[in-house]
Amino acid sequence: MSQYDEGHTVAGWTGTGIATVGSAVLGAGICVVSAPLMVGGLGILVASLLVTWALHLSGWGKPSGPRPRGQWPMGVRDLTVRDGHADCWGCRLAGRGRRSADVVAVVGEPAVAGEPAVAEAGSLGR
Repeated sequence: MSQYDEGHTVAGWTGTGIATVGSAVLGAGICVVSAPLMVGGLGILVASLLVTWALHLSGWGKPSGPRPRGQWPMGVRDLTVRDGHADCWGCRLAGRGRRSADVVAVVGEPAVAGEPAVAEAGSLGR
């Protein structure tokens, strides 16, 4: 077991590897002035983003901030990702994390005519 949490994850290393290949293809396309190589390199870079995001959402990435010692090794899967990570844009884009209890959606018709169908939490019983 490592002495420090270096933040290495399967999602991070896989995305970095794919992005490195995409950058090399894009660079080669720029050097030889080849539009197909440049487009291919950009496509590989987009694929690296999508693969990293998918791996993160499946638990092979980790949340930011301090983690328990048992989560430090790279091959440990993050089981808390189903609820989403608090300040993670990737989780928010997938509809996970940072669920606010400030607004509660009311299903159906408003109780009083002209009243909005969405009310603040805690104001439903007043």
